[in-house]
Amino acid sequence: MSTQIKVPAVGESIKTVYIAEWKKNTGDYCKAGDIICEIETDKASQEIPTEVSGAITTLAEVGDELSIGGVLATIDETVNEISSGQETTHNKPNTDNATSNKTLIPITDISKDRPLNRIKEILTTPSAKVHAEELGIELSEIRGSGKEGRILKEDVLAAAKDEKKIGTPTSIASNDNVGTASESVSTEADGATRKRMSMMRRTIANRLVSAQNEAAMLTTFNEADMSQIIDLRKKHQKRFIETHGVKLGYMSLFVKAVVHALKTVPNVNAAIDGNDIITYDQPHIGVAISTDKGLVVPVIRNSDNLSLAEIEKAIIKHAEKARSGNVELGDLTGGTFSITNGGIFGSMMSTPILNPPQSGILGMHTIQERPVALNGQVVIRPMMYLALTYDHRIIDGREAVTFLVTVKEFIENPNLNLID
Repeated sequence: MSTQIKVPAVGESIKTVYIAEWKKNTGDYCKAGDIICEIETDKASQEIPTEVSGAITTLAEVGDELSIGGVLATIDETVNEISSGQETTHNKPNTDNATSNKTLIPITDISKDRPLNRIKEILTTPSAKVHAEELGIELSEIRGSGKEGRILKEDVLAAAKDEKKIGTPTSIASNDNVGTASESVSTEADGATRKRMSMMRRTIANRLVSAQNEAAMLTTFNEADMSQIIDLRKKHQKRFIETHGVKLGYMSLFVKAVVHALKTVPNVNAAIDGNDIITYDQPHIGVAISTDKGLVVPVIRNSDNLSLAEIEKAIIKHAEKARSGNVELGDLTGGTFSITNGGIFGSMMSTPILNPPQSGILGMHTIQERPVALNGQVVIRPMMYLALTYDHRIIDGREAVTFLVTVKEFIENPNLNLID
């Protein structure tokens, strides 16, 4: 009896996923609940377990794009595990089929430079094969450390490292040996490293380009005096921590400022769907978080109903999940407006890109002391540049400026605004 492991539904707007990595190989035995692979979308990665026990007979390829419901792998439930933990009893699947991870190469008679009538069989994992292609490593020159001599990803990476130490000549043409137009000549400099973009990074790139092509993005700027916010945090920080167990940060105050501004200019809390404009009743604020795999934007739902402490706890929870790779796709969908803080990396000013289908995103930046005019005098104040990128198809310039000024006024008078 064979069971197909299919791509599960992973989000309301996600139609396809990419296979990022296989944890099991063709022919391997797995128990129900074992993780067999990792899939990626533009929002997050997710590990996929098998629902049944048995031996894997077929696998999709690393890098394949599959629709929701597509077949990831096939499990032969008639195969039983024995004491070795990997060897299987009778009915072991035939791994010589077209989807197996074996590579056949002819063995050459070196003295005569001609193929012999023998074929050398190479066992390899899907990820090892992909890495070998990326790094230009011949599988036939690698000794596998896996079961039955199977070549693993680690074997390929080790071979590439050894080759780099030896110093294999590059294929860059010199002035004395200029290639013709029909020849393939590398233009990469010595010391350059080439690697394939992750599926998540590739999809993020496509979405960003799509956002720029489809939306009429425009950015308006302002600056906010952070003096009151800084004083507020200093004055109440100790008691806030004692009461709530978390620090009062800048982001929760900006979330409150954005919620206040969205009430003032409801059209910013909207999106275009075809020829329709969808205006949302509640503010669901996405907060951009940087991870090793790219930028993710978890959503703080119904932000209007949350206290500052609840917003801070939600941000911390989302950040921990995102950076540990355990973010749930449901956490990343349904946002109506986003905030990104380039200031934590020292950014002075930027023009953030919209997070489709949202129509607005606020960019925060680093706080710097600058001379400003106040009541006819030049004084030094901690200032932050603010940037609002908006979709001009749905938001007029007057609305965008009004929104950003409202955020500025909230930040500069937090005590007044927090008590409404």
